[in-house]
Amino acid sequence: MSPLKVTQTKSVIGSLESHKQTVRSLGLKRIRDSRVHQDTPQIRGMIRKVQHLVRVEEVDE
Repeated sequence: MSPLKVTQTKSVIGSLESHKQTVRSLGLKRIRDSRVHQDTPQIRGMIRKVQHLVRVEEVDE
């Protein structure tokens, strides 16, 4: 499993509280903020929940 780079592309203002918490738990604080996570089912689930707010890329190591 290759790592995933998750980047916040939209603001969480006006989003559901659970979406705000999910973005926060992914380590994202502001637009254009990025974090690299291992590709696990838990991370995939969080990404799927807020897919309208983030962009995901596979990172080659």
